[in-house]
Amino acid sequence: MTRSFSFLCLTLILCLSFHHHLLSASQFEGFDPEDDDVSDDSSDLHHSLPPPTITQSLPDPLPSPDDSPSDPIPESDPEPHSDPSSSPFDFWDEDEFEGLPVEISTIDSPPTAENATETVDPTPQDSTTTAPIEKKKKTYAIEIACVCFLIALGTNYLLGKRENDRLALAWAAKFASKDTIFHKNFSILGVGDGVESPLLLKEALNVFKFYASGRRYCHGLLATMELKSRHDLISRVINLVVPCKDEITFEVYMNEEAMDHVVFAMAKKKAAKAMQKEVKDLQRFAGIVSPPVGRKWVSEELSVISESKEVAGDMITDTVLDQVFGDKAMEKYGKNFMSMHISDQHPGKHRKMMLFKFSLPDAKHMDDIVRLVALIPYYIDLVGRYRLGSQARNKTETGRQKAAEEAYKELQNARQESLQKKKAERKKLMEEAEAKLSAEVIRKKEVKERARQVKKAMPKIKMSRGH
Repeated sequence: MTRSFSFLCLTLILCLSFHHHLLSASQFEGFDPEDDDVSDDSSDLHHSLPPPTITQSLPDPLPSPDDSPSDPIPESDPEPHSDPSSSPFDFWDEDEFEGLPVEISTIDSPPTAENATETVDPTPQDSTTTAPIEKKKKTYAIEIACVCFLIALGTNYLLGKRENDRLALAWAAKFASKDTIFHKNFSILGVGDGVESPLLLKEALNVFKFYASGRRYCHGLLATMELKSRHDLISRVINLVVPCKDEITFEVYMNEEAMDHVVFAMAKKKAAKAMQKEVKDLQRFAGIVSPPVGRKWVSEELSVISESKEVAGDMITDTVLDQVFGDKAMEKYGKNFMSMHISDQHPGKHRKMMLFKFSLPDAKHMDDIVRLVALIPYYIDLVGRYRLGSQARNKTETGRQKAAEEAYKELQNARQESLQKKKAERKKLMEEAEAKLSAEVIRKKEVKERARQVKKAMPKIKMSRGH
């Protein structure tokens, strides 16, 4: 029973599914043949229409009256090629904008401004594109120049510093080492107290100092080397245009009791005139001395400035003339001499001093200034032992007394000027304070001042009591 019932249900289900399939097929009856016709027509259109252009899409052409209505899609004649730029509906989709009129130009349109610009020779574009390239090249050139300049600065700094150090050490090895001039004449060399103290004190890249002490007639000696700024590239370039020399200056501080009244200087003629005008003690006490008659004298390129001819003759000895300052010796040994100045009236902290100024040769020719450096201990002993005669001493004392009186007057004048300035400033402050006061206060002050003046002008009456 159950088996027959299940078989009956299965047959009903199969019948229902078959009937549903037949209904769906009848709803879409005739669809497949139409698809075949459309595909055939589209193939005909593909062969009859020209290939579409890339820049625009044209709508289907309108059917002409000569065509038969039996054809589902009439064939369209090939359209003449038109310039894409002449169509007003470029890049339009005809399905989206249906019913809009389409202007089809059958004649080739003349070239417009846009087309003309497209056909122009692209040379101006090349110029515009090369402009930024040139700018980039210029910027790179500036950067390369800056980098090269920095490299030159660094290289010159290292080389110049090394050259100055080598020159200073060459001088110290020649004159301040063992068994040299300063080692034989001074007991203490260098800036320190120990045995291994450095001989030179480096104050700057081009300034070196040397100190020596422990000798009779003087407190000590200070040598200052001022070299060229070889580490500075700009200074090196300036030195090529305006040459300068490496210089060394010796300052000898004499004892108070060891030095008599001496004002003496010697330099080349041009420098001597400048010294006589600028240096205070030479300007006040000394003058240029003419060469004496019948006696050996210094070279013609030198000038002597002294307080008296006696002092000049005593300071310029035959030994000095033969060694350095004579005509023959000056050409060979005195070419590095610049000036010397001996004075007991030197302006500054130390009144009694000797100054020697020489130019330095290069490191390989330090022997050229050996005789010039030997003048320093020679003049220390000469000035320390020197004593003026009675007439020269009277003359120098008179001059120093006048100088002291002039200095005192200058000091008094300076004090008077400072007091007058203070009074003027105080008066100015009082006037400014009065200007800030109100009109009422000024009126009261004027009344009070007027009453004081009237009272002061009245005659004084002396009253006596009668008995």
